[in-house]
Amino acid sequence: MTPQLEDLFSFLRFPSISTDSTHAPDVLACAQWLVGKLAGMGLEASLHETARHPIVLARSIPQSDKKTVLIYGHYDVQPVDPLPLWHSPPFEPEIRDGKIWARGTSDNKGQMLAHVLGVEQTLKEKGELPVNLIFLFEGEEEIGSPNLAAFLQENREFLACDIIAVSDTGMVAEGIPTLSYGLRGITCAEVTLRGPKGDLHSGIYGGAVANPATAIARLVNSLHDSEGKILIEGFYNDVRPLEAWERDMWSAIPGAADEDFLRVTGSPAPFGEAGYSSAERIWARPTAEVNGIGAGYQGEGSKTVIPAQAFAKFSFRLVPDQDPRDISEKIRAHFLAHCPAGVTCEVEIGHDGKPYIADPHSPYGKAAQKALKNAFGRDPVLIREGGSIPIVQTFREILGCDTLLLGLAIPGCQIHAPNENFPVANFEAGIRLNQHLLAELAN
Repeated sequence: MTPQLEDLFSFLRFPSISTDSTHAPDVLACAQWLVGKLAGMGLEASLHETARHPIVLARSIPQSDKKTVLIYGHYDVQPVDPLPLWHSPPFEPEIRDGKIWARGTSDNKGQMLAHVLGVEQTLKEKGELPVNLIFLFEGEEEIGSPNLAAFLQENREFLACDIIAVSDTGMVAEGIPTLSYGLRGITCAEVTLRGPKGDLHSGIYGGAVANPATAIARLVNSLHDSEGKILIEGFYNDVRPLEAWERDMWSAIPGAADEDFLRVTGSPAPFGEAGYSSAERIWARPTAEVNGIGAGYQGEGSKTVIPAQAFAKFSFRLVPDQDPRDISEKIRAHFLAHCPAGVTCEVEIGHDGKPYIADPHSPYGKAAQKALKNAFGRDPVLIREGGSIPIVQTFREILGCDTLLLGLAIPGCQIHAPNENFPVANFEAGIRLNQHLLAELAN
């Protein structure tokens, strides 16, 4: 095993699950490991406590005649449930079929560490970097980065830079370098419906009281029409239309046809808003998705009850120029207006983040495309990303600069799911990419 892979394996062994308070010591230990790694490379590295999980900063000695590049990543990971579906322990990384299997391989430890190791290799080979470099790594991305914006505000002078680079997105297909120039925003919500004061016998009381499980199904059904259009009043008011050049470009991208998405997902047929391809729906249209739903007895066999309450968890992906706060109020109003009779409705709005879009043809965008071509040996494709990295728009608002999104994950890498994986070849390409990117951005 190469020293670079040994470093990655050490990094992956930390169960740095940010949402679970019992793993707070593991998150801290992971951050401390990062500080040690960065300091050992000769960078000025430090750990900064927040209200929950620490932020790691590192930088090269600044030189006035060089541009400054900030590279962001996150070292926290998603929970591993359901554990029985993993083919190997999630925090005991192993290589099979040319891929590294462990939680955090693609999201985001493998991608961010490739940049760290690219910098390390450049320093070993040349003794200096072509740019001033800042690393900013947080441990709360998977819980919405609640403390990062305040940290940016407090440290604006230290973090001042010309451009930001992030590898926390994906490639459209294996071997096809991809530059993402947009991200969907997000707002989350949870709805709880309450009926009787306790579970009731479904024979003695059935037909006389509203069933919260039935009511939550009706409420979920109120979100869409039969073709997937979202029925929340005013939801589409501010959606920025797709440009003709984007539709033309995306229709020719390898791996972006409807059948490609079906092959990756295993779904039997495409489904979604009429008039758009799967790629257009993912990259440029807003969504309303149910992330979890529950009520009543879940065990083996029957338990004939009317449950006292039911719940559903939702995430809404947003596109330019939708505002998460405005959409949150529309969501709340929709659920309250469509609450079925006989139950009460509580709506809790969760974390949110703004959508992001930049010009992929800017000088920095062109530099990123050249670096991707040099790293992978072929021209990159340009897409918008379906996922959300809320802090990217915050970077623009606070630090005043754009972000280059250079994805290294591939379809089927199982981000947020059991058996997350990352190709060894992409990890190695990411190390090369960092070296080419810093060289191109220096010009």
